[in-house]
Amino acid sequence: MPAVGVRGAGLPPTQTIHKQHRPPSEVSGPKPFISIFKFYLKEPIPRMTAHDYETFKLGDWELQSGEKLADAHIAYKTFGDRASPAIVYPTWFSGLLFDNFWLIGEDKTLNPNKFFIIIPALFGNGQSSSPSNQPNPGPFPKCSFYDNVRAQHMLVTKHLGITHLHAVVGWSMGGAQTFQWATQYPEFMDLVVPFCTSARTSIHNQVFLEGVKSALLAAKGTRSAGSGAIGVRTGCTETHTWTNEERDIGLKAMGRVYAGWGLSQAFYRHKLYETALGYEGLEDFMLNFWEKWACSKDPENLLVMIQTWQNGDVSKQEHYNGDFEQAMASIRARVLVLPARTDLYFPPEDSQYEVACMKPGIGRLDVFPSIWGHWAGGPGNSKEDVKWLDQQLAQFFADNANAVGS
Repeated sequence: MPAVGVRGAGLPPTQTIHKQHRPPSEVSGPKPFISIFKFYLKEPIPRMTAHDYETFKLGDWELQSGEKLADAHIAYKTFGDRASPAIVYPTWFSGLLFDNFWLIGEDKTLNPNKFFIIIPALFGNGQSSSPSNQPNPGPFPKCSFYDNVRAQHMLVTKHLGITHLHAVVGWSMGGAQTFQWATQYPEFMDLVVPFCTSARTSIHNQVFLEGVKSALLAAKGTRSAGSGAIGVRTGCTETHTWTNEERDIGLKAMGRVYAGWGLSQAFYRHKLYETALGYEGLEDFMLNFWEKWACSKDPENLLVMIQTWQNGDVSKQEHYNGDFEQAMASIRARVLVLPARTDLYFPPEDSQYEVACMKPGIGRLDVFPSIWGHWAGGPGNSKEDVKWLDQQLAQFFADNANAVGS
């Protein structure tokens, strides 16, 4: 692909923008939604169908809230030989299992010829236990990152027979799960690489999610019940299912709200939605990227994941009891924290504080030099950022090749 250099405020002089050329059928008429992980994927691993994954039954899963997730299951996908060093790579907000594939391949650090890579799906993503695949409609129980990681640990140890992980890596909500792994099972892995994420959801991040959530809920006459909760329907005590019109209006509104947060001011200033992604203008980008992404999701699934995200805090578990600094100081694995310079909801200063809370020699930090905002860390749209991230992973793995248990 030809590279188009862009100069100006906010763009490092070393960064180039790679233009995405779309087929004529996409340019001339309505464009089908393309999963956002696909823009620069070279198909290093086989394509995955909608049901090309496995599930592990958890039974009636007891949750941190005291509720139970009836007949629960966790969906997962693996690559490589089970005898190789194992890496857990969890999914992110709204992401399906195949949305993680962009960072895996024979030409990547996460190489299935070298590692046994396990992708577990979040509760609420539509593949693991979620509102969309429950037999009976009704309120879905509150699921925390703790609940997700405990289920993943059960999958890894009891089902896959793994007693130690080489690494846990992840982007966004997947990165929050890496921090959770590091504090919940601090002796279980050698390396942890969270990128564009946080160990505790900041107040500002909660506010951002309140806007996203409220745009979705308003379509069915429901208001937010507050950060960390879902919604309250005024004057109604029974469960209200979504009509087709409510789904369409709510999801499209949510997509447009998210558009101002996922990508940075500089991304829009330089019109990378045109030069890098090939859209014809801002409204084309809003309609055929953001709205179509949102409309490909189930609203109740999104609300469950937002609730998990808003409640994110590694200190909300036994032994720490709300002491965040103690939780971060408990980490034993070597940690590489990678925030993005222009991420609007996981700013580098939050990551700096997290690393400062770790014991000496445990954590280090580097920053994506990117104008792609939160999307610098995934899901593979920016070729320059994918290359930078993979180089960081390769160097970190090499520097810690003799880590205990690897």
